[in-house]
Amino acid sequence: MNEARAALRYAKATLDFAVEKKSADKVEKDMRTIASVISENTELQNVLASPVVKSDVKKNSLNAIFKGSNEITLGLFETLTSNKRIEMLQEVAYKYIILFEKMKGEDVAYVTSAVPLTAALEKKILAQVTKLTGNKVTIENKVDESIVGGFILRVGDLQYDASVANKLNGLKREFTNSL
Repeated sequence: MNEARAALRYAKATLDFAVEKKSADKVEKDMRTIASVISENTELQNVLASPVVKSDVKKNSLNAIFKGSNEITLGLFETLTSNKRIEMLQEVAYKYIILFEKMKGEDVAYVTSAVPLTAALEKKILAQVTKLTGNKVTIENKVDESIVGGFILRVGDLQYDASVANKLNGLKREFTNSL
């Protein structure tokens, strides 16, 4: 099964259970924390993806790192570990946030840029994405200097890559294919 589809299914099941237990807001905060911590910590990414590290060690590490999280979040760690899918935790967290925002009639636009967005540029992006989706939108800006310039916009399952790095890679592929 496709990793993104599997992550979406775990996220949907977690959201449904959280709504049933009236804990969706708390779990959403946990998911934002999880997504942020994993994206900022390459060591944690490597541990979760490593086939050498035992599942129990991964689960215990996550329980220690995210101590005080909602019981539903801790249950997700257990489920992903027992199904040998713990490496997709970050993707599940992203999908949960997207589903939660949609449930509330809102979207989150993730904008990755080489430099922080200015207020004026953020306002323009917000207006365009709101017009495109028809929903209330909030912007989360992530700075990644490796994209050189431009931006990558992700709203829900849609992604628009206008980064210089992507265009350079496209030119490189064209050049190598024409040889």
